[in-house]
Amino acid sequence: MTTTPHDALFKAAFESPEHASALLRPLLPPAVSAAITWESMTLQPGSFVDPKLADRHTDLLFSVQLREGGDALLYFLLEHQSTGDPDMPLRVLAYMVRIWERFRAEHEDARLPPIVPMVVSHVPGGWTAPRSFDELLDPNPASIPGLGELVPRFSLLIEDLAHLSNDDLKSRSLAAFPKVALWALRDGRHADHFGHNMGAWIAAFADVARAPNGLRALEQLIRYFALVTDPLPFEAFRARILEDLPGTEEITMSWFDHQQEQALAKGRAEGRAEGRVEGRADVLRKQLIQKFGPIDSQHTSRIEAASPETLDHYLERVLTATTLDAVFAE
Repeated sequence: MTTTPHDALFKAAFESPEHASALLRPLLPPAVSAAITWESMTLQPGSFVDPKLADRHTDLLFSVQLREGGDALLYFLLEHQSTGDPDMPLRVLAYMVRIWERFRAEHEDARLPPIVPMVVSHVPGGWTAPRSFDELLDPNPASIPGLGELVPRFSLLIEDLAHLSNDDLKSRSLAAFPKVALWALRDGRHADHFGHNMGAWIAAFADVARAPNGLRALEQLIRYFALVTDPLPFEAFRARILEDLPGTEEITMSWFDHQQEQALAKGRAEGRAEGRVEGRADVLRKQLIQKFGPIDSQHTSRIEAASPETLDHYLERVLTATTLDAVFAE
């Protein structure tokens, strides 16, 4: 289970082999792409993410068969990044080792399949972190003749969304949902980009809605924007969706209503909590005045800044303290 909106949208858009292959094919060297039986692409189970990062990251692993090679497999490790990671090649190497270890446990006598790692980046400003494992090493293996053959060497395929225009994204041979998802990942967190480009993409939401499982995909996109986009541009987006997609009022409004109900419930809960804190503070002030007389601004500030637990401690001390300072002693 993913716990960030980026993870949820990325996985929903690209866990389909059809969508993943359409993303991968144009980025591979032509000879590699031609060697693959793309219709054999299969999503593999399990995750190879570092457990420390599991709450904010997801990976997708696919296998394909090669046209020449019988049952030979090629694995694709499809990742996405919303922030730059200078150790990304090292992390990917750890994932690759885990994939090979699992493959070895399941196929004792088979040779290991190659793994092609790809990162879909929506890092603000573009991907500036290392793209190859060589870049993490000092000295660089290429600087010493013969050293390169003795150390691991691989590069990451980087799909850098920050440097792709609307026309670039629209020209991709992708279905409507993954195509709009890439735009959402690129612009959803940036109010100015989102507002500027919304008009160029709003018609694509109709294509999303008309596709198989389109209303579900549309709901995922709306949920993503609701969670990551600033309120003002999101309200403009909401109005455009309701105006341009008249057949989707129920699904869009149900999500908006759900968000509103959650916000109201949160506000009510916070209001009750604030009320309980203020009630404790009022009782404490009255007890202090009754026992010690007027209290100065320093002690008033201490009361106003106190947590509920601290207020409870002060209230207990009033019963036995002989001076005002004793109530507030550390």
